[in-house]
Amino acid sequence: MNIVEKVGLEKSVIFIAALVSFITAFLSNCISVAVPVIAKDLLMSNIIQNWISTIFLLVIAMLSIPFGKVCGKYGFRKSLLISLIVVIIGVIGSALAMSPEQLLFFRAFQGIGDALLCVASMSLIVSGVPPQNRGRALGLNIAGVYIGLSLAPVISGFLTYNFGWRSIFYMVLPLLVIAFWFVYSLNQEWTTYEKESIDKLGSITFILGILLFIYGFTIINTFTGIISLSIGLILLISFVFIELKAEYPLFNVRLFKNIRFTSSNLASLISYFATFVITYVLNYHFQYIMGLNSQTAGFILIITPIMMAILAPISGRISDKVNPQKIAALGMGFVAIAIFILCFLNESNPLYMIVIAMFLQGVGYGLFSSPNTNAIMSSVPKNETPAASASVASVRVIGQTMSLGMLTVIFAIIMGNVPIVPQYYPLLIKSCEISCIISVVACIVAMISSLLGMKSVKY
Repeated sequence: MNIVEKVGLEKSVIFIAALVSFITAFLSNCISVAVPVIAKDLLMSNIIQNWISTIFLLVIAMLSIPFGKVCGKYGFRKSLLISLIVVIIGVIGSALAMSPEQLLFFRAFQGIGDALLCVASMSLIVSGVPPQNRGRALGLNIAGVYIGLSLAPVISGFLTYNFGWRSIFYMVLPLLVIAFWFVYSLNQEWTTYEKESIDKLGSITFILGILLFIYGFTIINTFTGIISLSIGLILLISFVFIELKAEYPLFNVRLFKNIRFTSSNLASLISYFATFVITYVLNYHFQYIMGLNSQTAGFILIITPIMMAILAPISGRISDKVNPQKIAALGMGFVAIAIFILCFLNESNPLYMIVIAMFLQGVGYGLFSSPNTNAIMSSVPKNETPAASASVASVRVIGQTMSLGMLTVIFAIIMGNVPIVPQYYPLLIKSCEISCIISVVACIVAMISSLLGMKSVKY
């Protein structure tokens, strides 16, 4: 009898998804605290150091939709096994990187595995867990995300301060091996698109469209950025028409006819755009402006994600009984208040003010994320769950990538392409304040979007 037979299939599926979500969240957030140290070690400017996280997220954004079709055709279990191997290679390569180019390459490689990992794990929950338990399972899965986000700054801050930034990646390896063992022990496979072919034209159009759109967004203050963004947008519009005519579309764009599905995805996209940058804003403030080391900054940054981890399973259970979009809108209201407080961030702010804002942000996003995900997944028929999972993963990372892209653009306009040293600290503060103001406006838009489509079809 293997481990899955001892634990039970449903519990094993939930555990695997939560563990995988923890790993992917940790890999996306562990770099934030270590960025100043990595930048100093590998001689990176303020613009290039933002790309350590941006390139990882960009690759996930490019591949999540195509991989939704791939994992549905070839099986969620098989997709998880392959993705874990790819992530392991990327993690080892990142730990051994000796130049900015090598680190960025292997971070992109991690992103390839992570894209498939995110889509397959979410689909595994929907396929392996009964509908009446889906909200609870999704809540636990998202709790895994927030536990990963919570521990990432603490663990990476401690490891970076005491053992160097490379130790962050070595720490992840045992977890990846454990996840691989559990997935390998599953005695069942799930597929939904096994009889359908992969839409190659749609895949290429989408990948190039996302690449050019997001890259253009990160340099939108230049002529090249405007051209890249425009071409990317044209390609993404073309992708929609290609999918409408395809016999076996890469992504069923007709799902967006359901207002619940559309509004919840839009709310997710805008919410990640508004909030992901805040971790970097606070980390830069702690380490550059306040002069804290990576270990101390990491311990403080745990406040927001730990509140998310506590509230995500609770709000997930509630969303099985109460309209999830109402709960999501309430959560975004709390997040808007929190970031509004941070709009006044400067060198004289007391630490308790920042802590209060972080607490409110954690409460708000803990209330938002699980219900919003439940609204998305419950708005499609079961055979479309891989597409919905791909949508959840895609809008998340597109929002996160655009969030960092926003900060990069603001840095370029306000500071220029310079190292972050004391003479530029006033400009750093101004850049962070502008980012927070934009984020508050985005939170309000996300809150409104959450309330749309509450009476739409639910499966």
